[in-house]
Amino acid sequence: MSIAVFPGSFDPVTMGHYDLICRAAGIFDKLVLGVLVNSSKNPLFSLEERVSMLRELTKTQPNITVCSFDGLLVDFVEQQKADVIVRGLRSAGDFEYELPLAQANHRLNEHADTVFLATSPEYSYISSSAVRELLRYHADIEEYVPETVLHYMRECGMISK
Repeated sequence: MSIAVFPGSFDPVTMGHYDLICRAAGIFDKLVLGVLVNSSKNPLFSLEERVSMLRELTKTQPNITVCSFDGLLVDFVEQQKADVIVRGLRSAGDFEYELPLAQANHRLNEHADTVFLATSPEYSYISSSAVRELLRYHADIEEYVPETVLHYMRECGMISK
């Protein structure tokens, strides 16, 4: 059985994330979405909210599980008994950032290879950071995040109904 971990902050989940999640779920027998506790960021959503939104978003996909983790990615990969780390690439800049991380992760755990998935062109310019910036200026984000995320933002009063 092939088990992959797709790690990220997912703050918020974007259409680009969702596209990669669906595609990776079609490639691997089991996909674990690892929601990272990143102490260097000031998150828009709590860890629990991000996990909850991802669970709601993927509830019809039985081979996807969602959990949070803190610490080294390779330790989480080992805990999940995974052999693959999935990372999305939007641009050459992402590759330059991700390649050394993939190499370091492989050095720390030679049983965990990183697989890069190119983002679909229609989502290549979307990032969680950009969505947070748009929110800061009350811009329309409907085309950038899944309906589940929009619904949650409306319920929390982050965007108007």
